[in-house]
Formats: sequence, C-alpha cells, structure tokens
Amino acid sequence: MNPSAYTDTFARDHLPPREQWPELIFDLPELQYPARLNAAVELLDRQAQQHPERVALLAEGQRWTYGELQARSNQIAHVLREDLGLVPGNRVLLHGPNTPMLAACWFAILKAGGIVVSTMPLLRAPELVKIIGKARVSHALSDASCLDTLLQAQRDAPSLTTLRSFRADGGELLALAETKPADFTPVETASDDVALIAFTSGTTGQPKGCLHFHRNLLAICDTFARHVLRASADDVFIGSPPFAFTFGLGGLLLFPLRIGASAALLENGAPPKLAEGIRTFGATVCFTAPTSYRMLAALPDPGVLRTLRKCVSAGEALPAATRELWRQVTGIELIDGIGSTELLHIFISADEEHARPGCTGQAVPGFQACVLDEEGRPLPPGQPGRLAVKGPTGCLYLDDERQKNYVQDGWNITGDTYLMDEDGYFVYQARSDDMIISSGYNIAAPEVEGALLSHPAVAECAVVGVPDELRGQVVKAYVVLNESYQPGQALTCELQTFVKAVIAPYKYPRRIEYRDALPKTATGKLQRFLLRQEPT
Repeated sequence: MNPSAYTDTFARDHLPPREQWPELIFDLPELQYPARLNAAVELLDRQAQQHPERVALLAEGQRWTYGELQARSNQIAHVLREDLGLVPGNRVLLHGPNTPMLAACWFAILKAGGIVVSTMPLLRAPELVKIIGKARVSHALSDASCLDTLLQAQRDAPSLTTLRSFRADGGELLALAETKPADFTPVETASDDVALIAFTSGTTGQPKGCLHFHRNLLAICDTFARHVLRASADDVFIGSPPFAFTFGLGGLLLFPLRIGASAALLENGAPPKLAEGIRTFGATVCFTAPTSYRMLAALPDPGVLRTLRKCVSAGEALPAATRELWRQVTGIELIDGIGSTELLHIFISADEEHARPGCTGQAVPGFQACVLDEEGRPLPPGQPGRLAVKGPTGCLYLDDERQKNYVQDGWNITGDTYLMDEDGYFVYQARSDDMIISSGYNIAAPEVEGALLSHPAVAECAVVGVPDELRGQVVKAYVVLNESYQPGQALTCELQTFVKAVIAPYKYPRRIEYRDALPKTATGKLQRFLLRQEPT
C-alpha cells in the first residue's frame, strides 16, 4: 500500500489480513489512478476550477454552483481542523437527509483528511451507538432535524466527543464556517487511504463496516457510470436513496459531479415527493428502486415524468412486469443493476439497448462475474449458484470475522443466487441468506426479532420476508405470545408501533401472524425456511 497521509491509523490498522482480501483488478486505462489522490479534489475542485458558475446542487429554495459548493466545503474543512480538532484519519459521522449542506460536509471531511461514516436519518439511537462504537467515531456533523436522536446515542457512545449541527440556512456549524476563508489546502491522501466506511446490516443485525478507498469513489464513476449510464454534463440527477446508501451516494453525488452535471437533492424521496422533484427541477436521470418506479408509473398524471431520459433501478430484483409498465408509461427502458455496499455500487447491469426482461445484465466493464457451486467451481450456463464478482472495488470489512465468508479465493461472494444464460446475462434467483429486501431497504430478520422480543407480550418470534407485489418483499413476523396476552388487531398495531420506536421504522413487520409454537430443530434452532415455504 502507498504511504498513508493519516496520523490516526485506525482504519488501515483494522483492514482485513491481506490474505483475506479480494483480488482487485484495474484492467481499464481509466482505472490507473495515481498514488496520491483525494477524491474531493477530483470530484469537486477540478470541476469548480473549470466551471465555477455551473449548477452543482439543487434543492427546495436552493441553487448551489460548483464554486459555491467548493467554497462552503473548504470553510467546513477549516472548522473541522481548526475548531473541532480533527486529526487526519479520524472518523466523522455524517447524519441527515440529502441536502446541499450534507454534501458540503461530505466533501469537507475528505478534504480535511477525515473518513466519512454516513448514516441514514431514520436510524434510532441504539443503531447509531453500534456504528459509532464499531468505527470508533470521534466527530459527528448532524442535520438539526436528526440531532435529538444523535444526542441520545452520544450518551452511550464514549468515543463520540465532538458534535455540531447544521441547517440549510443556519446552525452552529454554518455560523462557524462563515467566519473561515473560502480556500483550503486538502490533505494529500493516498489513493488507498480509507475515505468512507459504509455500514450495511448483515443477517445477524450486527452492522458491518465496509472500508472504501479514495480511488474506489472514482472507480464506480469510471465503470458503471461511464460505460453503462453514459450521462452528460447537461443532465439533472434525482432519486430517492440517501447518501448513506452507496446506491444513492453514487447516483446522486459522485456520478453527477464526476461529469460536471447537476443533482437535485430531496430530503424525502417517497414517490409523490420524487415525482414533484422531477417536475420542479426538470430532472433527466433518476435513481430509485423498482417499487418506486411502479408507484410513479401509477400516478394520475404521468406527464410530470416527461423530462426523464435515463432511469436506473437497483436495491432489489426488477420484475419484468415493472420494466414493461415503466416502458409503456414513459417510453424509457430501465437500466437495471445489482450492486452491494461491499463493492460500493453496481457491478452487473445492462444499458437501455442491451436490456432484457428478467435479466439483471452482464458484468459492468472493469468487473468480472461468474456463478460458482458450493465448492467454488464455475457452473455452466443455466445452472443456479452463488454469484461471484471481482473488480477495482471489493469487500474489506472493518475488523470483522465475516470477511472470510464474503471473500473466497479472491472472489466477492455477494450472497445472491444467480444463473448465467448462454449469452453471459445474469438472471436473479433469490437471496442466499435471511436478508429481507423491501422497497430497496435491506432488513435483517434477527434485528426485527430482537425488537419484538423486547415487548412484554412476545414470548417467541420469527421474522421472514414474504412476497409482495408492490414492495418486492415485506417483513412478516410469526409471534408466540406470553400467557397473559391475547392476539388481535389492537395488539398487532401496538407491536408494530413498538418496533418503529425501537429500530428504524421501515423495518417494522407489516404482517403479524400469531402461533402457538414455531418450527425448530431437535436442538432448538429456529427453522425460518419452513415459514418461508408456507403459502402467503
């Protein structure tokens, strides 16, 4: 590895052992990055130098040029270093919905030599505590709308010593930033210094931190975005996922800035708000999940979508019926894709010309993919097996024994079951674990079970994903009650409300079925697969 620019060596010290790394390949000319590289310079400052007056970010009542975004990020970088005592290599939690200020903070952290740890605004305090502890986060910047939850988490997170909040039009962070100069000399990080720790919830509910280098942030722009998406500087990007989802980080921040385009940022990406944003900002490129496209297609006035020209779907399998419906309503062929937090973004996809109903696509240029059997041998076309991928990015978990499960013989084993057809197109079959994917959100069954079990009515429970036409899957809980409780609609509503208060609301069980007992093995192990096989 290249000599690090970091004084705080925590991230590099906690990389997996080198023998557990995936094979990294850089077989495209555009992936030959220099030894010293700060992604904020490449993505923001270079565009700001060439086109300072070009619009970078749009939001309700806001319009930031590249020059303005650069200046504000530089001011915040000064605050981080001079007022908040950031040491290069420190981890900085970034908490809030997608806004221009959040984007400015994101770039400021990289410029100051920090490592970004983005978190979804819906997370509850106990979930934040786990992330803060795992990454040993010392600093946090939070949107004022999420501050109370983060303050609650801070009480149980001793490593988090420094916290500042911001609003679009004020707040203590902005007040400090406005006293600083608009220029800043970014830390000259190594291309393989860690820039981002992206957290994904595993099947155990214990968060996994995915370490990504500065060069990784460019690599996803120079593979999927360059070769499959092929947007232009005149495009306006929009979408639903927050920056804490790497699908959203790429599609709504990195990809547009890499080419000098604009991004319209929504604090609420629900389909009605997304449709309103498309119309208001004249958006041309959209990133969201299949569920959202289906709901957008059902709008009474599809004319609000008329400015769109490219639409990317990921986060869950794209049903052929949704692809066809979207094409009928808009005339646009969806760009489907599968990615993962471990690899940062999409690695299998197909552009509009090569899309096939029912198929995810082919390996994105710069990546390789195959289907393996349980012994790690490549399977012939038509036989389902474990999806395996390698490319310029790969799984590097933060101090986690699960690394050796995800990376095997140099391949990233994604946890998805696929088959490959005779033409090299990959066809999704199922998830290989207990992860529930609902409306593009990853939900770990054991985490929902843990929340339910903390309610006094619940003696036992099992949570599975069941098919749902709108959301792909929904969370269903099978519950065994304690003796003094009776099943019924009132209790169901009480349990659902309770779960929403304990963990992020999108994880709550939309369906609850009461049982006298749950299926188990002779040793008492819960048999979720039997519940998944039951008629829905």
